[in-house]
Amino acid sequence: MQSFETEIENPIVQKDIIELAQKIELFHNGKIDEEKFRSLRLARGVYGQRQEGVQMIRIKVPYGKLKSNQLRRIAAVSDEYSRGRLHITTRQDIQIHYVDLNRTPELWAELEKDEVTVREACGNVVRNVTASETAGIDVNEPFDVSPYADALYKFFLRNPICQEMGRKFKVSFSSTDEDTGLSYLHDIGYIAKIQNGVRGFKVLVAGGLGSQPRHADVLYDFIETDKIIPIMEGVLRVFDRYGERKSRAKARMKFLLKDIGLEAFKDLIAEEQKAIEFKSVAIDADAYVASKPVSVEAPTAEIKDQEAFELWKSTNLIPQKQEGYVAIGVKVLLGDFYTDKARLLANLVDKYAAGEVRLTLRQNIVIPFVKENLVPFFYQELEKLGFVEAGYNKAVDITACPGTDTCNLGIASSTGIAVELERMLKAEYPQYLKNQDLVIKISGCMNACGQHNMANIGFQGMTVRTPDKLVAPALQVLLGGGNQGNGNATFADKVVKVPSRRGPEALRRILNDFEANANGKPFVEYYQEKGERYFYDFLNDLQDATNLTQEDFIDWGEEEKYVKEIGIGECAGVVIDLIATLFFESEEKIDNAKEAFENEVYSGAIYYAYQSLVNSAKALLLAENKKTNTHAGIISQFDEIFVETGQIELGTSFSELIYQINKNAPTKEFALNYIASSDKFLAAVRAFRAAQQEA
Repeated sequence: MQSFETEIENPIVQKDIIELAQKIELFHNGKIDEEKFRSLRLARGVYGQRQEGVQMIRIKVPYGKLKSNQLRRIAAVSDEYSRGRLHITTRQDIQIHYVDLNRTPELWAELEKDEVTVREACGNVVRNVTASETAGIDVNEPFDVSPYADALYKFFLRNPICQEMGRKFKVSFSSTDEDTGLSYLHDIGYIAKIQNGVRGFKVLVAGGLGSQPRHADVLYDFIETDKIIPIMEGVLRVFDRYGERKSRAKARMKFLLKDIGLEAFKDLIAEEQKAIEFKSVAIDADAYVASKPVSVEAPTAEIKDQEAFELWKSTNLIPQKQEGYVAIGVKVLLGDFYTDKARLLANLVDKYAAGEVRLTLRQNIVIPFVKENLVPFFYQELEKLGFVEAGYNKAVDITACPGTDTCNLGIASSTGIAVELERMLKAEYPQYLKNQDLVIKISGCMNACGQHNMANIGFQGMTVRTPDKLVAPALQVLLGGGNQGNGNATFADKVVKVPSRRGPEALRRILNDFEANANGKPFVEYYQEKGERYFYDFLNDLQDATNLTQEDFIDWGEEEKYVKEIGIGECAGVVIDLIATLFFESEEKIDNAKEAFENEVYSGAIYYAYQSLVNSAKALLLAENKKTNTHAGIISQFDEIFVETGQIELGTSFSELIYQINKNAPTKEFALNYIASSDKFLAAVRAFRAAQQEA
């Protein structure tokens, strides 16, 4: 196994990478169950892809901000370990594909040389913290949210309270009431506010997309900035304890809130307050190191096509609040670009801007701090990279997930249809090049990685069956979604399902009707006025599967006949725990608790001990074939089956023992006693299990 000790200065990161390498070796030797190993690697950004034997690596880019040296590092890693292609996601991450599992530890070590991480980019953890791509430069923002997003990201990275939740947890920050961070569809969304001269945030909780989109609730209309981390810790503790763990379809926080209601949810958060060490976490925004623009003379630029240049300026320049500067929006088709362009872009922003780029929620790139007199030069240089396509964040800028290209869950090609729809829009509807109202998004399946159900016009990959049972790729057409700002939004309605090859005709009919009948209204207003039935009626004939041609059985971007192939989805990090490994995990967690205690991180030590207690109880319940859907359910069932029947003697109920966690402050004394309790409990359940097996 390769040694990483000499390569990484940060001992915490070094330990993480060595552990991944060790677990890979144990997995190959058959000492770790495949499902358990999946959970571990996902939390380290290693995600199985559609093609057998290779991995997708998701690289975490907090709030989308990449320094030029980090972009170069990612490019070098992609060249060495992948295929030289970078994919920007709708959560401001970068993905690279076709990576050998055995090389992932050294890949991670290479990334960390420029402080780039893959930790918690996948799995049942707090995912990448996203933010408005114009944070810090937005002309309408009350303040820069970047320092707050950065502080929150760092606080919860590797935090024991959010390492093994029932599902993933997504967080966003919006700079303004335009809500460009899309707070309404996140587990927690923060919208920047100033009240009586004090900085703070409106807080929304339990939003989500997927097959059952849910609009987030307002948790607080306003909290001061020092409360954003404690509030999120309370939410995470409640989600970890009461959230569903077995049924993946019900495991997101939106289902928990839907089941118990907002007031009960707030009560549970209140119950956790004693356990939260920091009731206030002040964030020093002034200490945040923001990138500074360089001061250079404008080189001479030769613009060969003045008309194209003027069109590009009208669609791709973003005003900045800093006088004399603009940002440039770079439209990246499907979020895919190559490492040769990445390096040249890094060099360009290093020498002539602020040495950074921003990745956007619509899979594009923003270059901030470009001097106004340098715009012609940037256009000239970006043109050499093929990065001057007009229409940044406009109707022709379609968002799409990877779909059947690489994703296990992909049902139909989202990238193929996206390319075709963009081609059609440019050719037949050039007026939409400047239309900022129309938002088109495509997902390859119901999980909505392409965010199709919040678009004005959305497409979701599906299948359709002919009367003689043949299967063809199809698209669900959704209409009427839209962001109304300040945490308010409308989700799109499912209107019709059409064979994929008819997707362009469906869009053509919708746009033609919009042109003829909207009378200047925005698309959402026009849709609401007409109603779902109106659109169903003029699209209904496209659903007919009795008259499919041979071409209808070949998906966009493909050459062979369509075959429906869905693998095991790993977005949720589904884990089937085996009894044999649970006790071992409990022991590991106690070791982690003792290490945290030695480092005087008492809150972390207590939470590791709590996880050990739950794990140990879960092992015995699984041996009895009992449901272990939630932590709260495990705790109550353990009392009912083992304690109340006298099979295991604890001197108290298991509930009383374990729920000390939210009735005591995280002091040194309590941490020591709680760890000792978890150690003693593990010994008791192990002895009980051994006696069972001998009987």
